[in-house]
Amino acid sequence: MAHMQPLKRQAETLEYIQSMLGQLRSMAAGESFDMLAYLIEMAHLEASDALRSNAVSDAPRQKRDQSS
Repeated sequence: MAHMQPLKRQAETLEYIQSMLGQLRSMAAGESFDMLAYLIEMAHLEASDALRSNAVSDAPRQKRDQSS
């Protein structure tokens, strides 16, 4: 079970980054910094993809750990 902590911490970090990027994107868009808002949106999408990837790669491990 100790090996799950790094993945959980990574997910929490990605969630925080994603949240901050969402706020930054809103700020940039609100000030009409269109290119900056776009680039932040791309980073936000990357964080979302990383979260999904993290969840998918963790699913088989969780299933295996539950059966032990």
